[in-house]
Amino acid sequence: MTDGVVDQLARAGRFSVRYGEEVIAYALRLQSQRRPSRVAIHVEASGRVLVDAPVGATHASVAQAVKKRAGWIAQHVAQAKARLEHVRHRDYTSGETVHYLGRRYRLRVTVDPSEAASCRLRGGFLEVTVQRRTAVDVQAEMSAWLRHRASEVLRERLDTIAAGLSWVKTPPPMRLQWMRVQWGSCSPRGRVTLHPALVQAPRDCIDYVVLHELCHLSSHDHSARFYRLLDRHMPGWRGVKARLDGMAEDLLRQ
Repeated sequence: MTDGVVDQLARAGRFSVRYGEEVIAYALRLQSQRRPSRVAIHVEASGRVLVDAPVGATHASVAQAVKKRAGWIAQHVAQAKARLEHVRHRDYTSGETVHYLGRRYRLRVTVDPSEAASCRLRGGFLEVTVQRRTAVDVQAEMSAWLRHRASEVLRERLDTIAAGLSWVKTPPPMRLQWMRVQWGSCSPRGRVTLHPALVQAPRDCIDYVVLHELCHLSSHDHSARFYRLLDRHMPGWRGVKARLDGMAEDLLRQ
């Protein structure tokens, strides 16, 4: 298979290799700054497998790297799936646990046809008032409240962290978007996209995701240089990432 075919398929993200009776599917990202023959493999909290390879890598060399670590990949994918099996969908009823900035709150739902729908924190409760007792109505109020809080909190953290980075001259534009498998992304033009549910995580987890995306303004791939930037500005980021990965399913459940 030629490099041109690799480029075409990489954009589509459709690759897989066989490991015994299993098929390991993975998305391929080609990165211009990655050293030749250097392939990095990541298994996200969702179980998605990402492979970073240098531009010009052949399909055969990438597949060989994946097969070499197939046992490790299969083990981590299985662990991710096992965690997901235990995640319950929300009922959006009083008594459920919700998170905000790393703290746990209890959901308190009030039904009052004469009151405007609303959502607010009070003491140890997230109080939601709706006119009808439906999960859809409660979810809509909670989602709107989380998005509003995320727009303020994440913008403040983005501006504050960016101010301490020499390569960021002005804070980048930010948008919020619900994403299935990632907390954030940074476009080639420098726009940072963050998941609104991130506002539920502890502050150091928020700062890790924000810093991760801001580092991409200097290094647009996951090269050694990129990780040196992370290490310099958040030496303990690996432990923070592991903690965020461990709570991802709970924070993202709907």
